[in-house]
Amino acid sequence: MSERLWITDFKYDEGTILVKKTGHRIVPDLSLLHSIFTWFCFYFFAQTWRTWRRITGHKRPTIAFYPDKPRPWYFIWPVMHVSGSKLIDDVSKADIVFQFDDSTETNNAVPAVRENALLVNFGCQDVSKTTVAEAFGRAAGYSLKVDPTTYEGRMVEKSELNAAHDGRVLEGPLDTPVAGKTYQLLVDNEIDGGLVEDLRCCIVGGSPIIVFRKRRPLARRFLNENVEVLLDEPRNCYTSDEIGVIERFAADVGLDWGGVDVLRDRTSGRIYIVDANKTDMGPPVALKLGAKLRATRRMAIAFAGAFAPKKR
Repeated sequence: MSERLWITDFKYDEGTILVKKTGHRIVPDLSLLHSIFTWFCFYFFAQTWRTWRRITGHKRPTIAFYPDKPRPWYFIWPVMHVSGSKLIDDVSKADIVFQFDDSTETNNAVPAVRENALLVNFGCQDVSKTTVAEAFGRAAGYSLKVDPTTYEGRMVEKSELNAAHDGRVLEGPLDTPVAGKTYQLLVDNEIDGGLVEDLRCCIVGGSPIIVFRKRRPLARRFLNENVEVLLDEPRNCYTSDEIGVIERFAADVGLDWGGVDVLRDRTSGRIYIVDANKTDMGPPVALKLGAKLRATRRMAIAFAGAFAPKKR
């Protein structure tokens, strides 16, 4: 669909903005207006990169998305333009075909593509919380998932849906778990200052490339409302063994491109992958503009190396 029709992705309904594709609702307030303004500042620079690529004619292999196209607020949009890839509509002629659907579970049947076309994320069909927890257990050798009817102590109840941000802390065991919910260990990722820290890891070619240290107040730990975001390197955030866990996890769920939320428990020191997103949005709004641009360039370099090598 044309970029001019972005507004059709949303609908004003009962005092909230409804995201038609996912069913999520956004409250229209001053915080939302600030986020939109901040995003447009980044979008301006991303458009400048895109225009420069068109002027210089620096085009690496063609890329098409199926079944949906990413909007500019998805991280892949600026990254593919900065890398020099050429976006086309015809899936059957593209050098790279990228499976793009931000539903929790997807039908990843491969469309008609050209011979030797590179397929991205077609192996990633399910990013529900249960699937993520089970894949993490296989990759790490220890579990995130708990049985809510037998687990004693504090645990987290979450929706299976992608990007719901509806987690809540409960005391187990429970007599009657809620249908459509998953139950996990409560990871103590608190840091100094009464904040919790998520180590958002961006994946390219199945490997971590950059990390966003996302920090928010403990009382709002399950909401996507960061008070500070810092750009960092995977080697500064994880050990080599932990990077191996992340790569095994990505291979298990078929994640060639996307983001995974990693929490580090301050008592045990262990990491836990609690979420995965193959249609990653970013960089986070709270990240400074200069860091947004650096993050995009680094992801673009990794993207070009993994998916879009120069044509001979």
